[in-house]
Amino acid sequence: MHYYFITGTSRGIGKALAEYALQQEQTMVIGFSRQQSIRHSRYIHRSLDLSNINMLRQQVSSVFSELADPERIVLINNAGTLGDVKYFGDIDDARIDQTFSLNITAPAILMNHFIRTYQSSAAERILINISSGVSQYAVDGWSGYCASKAALDMLTEVAALELEKRAVSNFRVYAVAPGIVDTQMQTDIRDVNEEDFSRLQKFKSYKQDGALNDPHHTAEKYFYLINHPEHFKNVRQDVREF
Repeated sequence: MHYYFITGTSRGIGKALAEYALQQEQTMVIGFSRQQSIRHSRYIHRSLDLSNINMLRQQVSSVFSELADPERIVLINNAGTLGDVKYFGDIDDARIDQTFSLNITAPAILMNHFIRTYQSSAAERILINISSGVSQYAVDGWSGYCASKAALDMLTEVAALELEKRAVSNFRVYAVAPGIVDTQMQTDIRDVNEEDFSRLQKFKSYKQDGALNDPHHTAEKYFYLINHPEHFKNVRQDVREF
């Protein structure tokens, strides 16, 4: 049996990933989001607000448990937020905390417990953090998103290094950027004020010109990596390159 733990399954890339996994035989998907939008006999929903770190700490010990006949165990940290698109001096302090809680603290906690629970398993294990191209460069108005994705990339690099140091085999760790995808986040970007984000018109043109990728096509790319990890040696990956 292949088990997939996926966060943010109510919509967008997370939902597409879950639906793609469920098309395969002998798969079980455990999805995490505040609302349930998938109904399937092999889908288990965990209603959880991942930006509420106190709640996550209380429940995380029950998230990962002993699995029946696992051949592959996958964690995909997909849930994330763009945060408050404002320049420094104008950002809502509460949104700063929320952005980093959802984008970096929650994935770190889930990574910690996933590795703790399954590092000795005989199954193939894959941990994927959904990264972003902007983890590598600065974008005005996106301080929280850029910084939290950069931090997530480094968390992933450290986890991979530690598994290597411990000689844990058959356990791959990746930070994978999805490219520009037609999700609610893109809608939110197009709704911000131009004085808060100088590239607004460029992002509006992505929608107008049909340049946004479909979430299901993006999910296929992620599963190509999952099914062929031997082709992907580096921790940091970008689906636009394969």
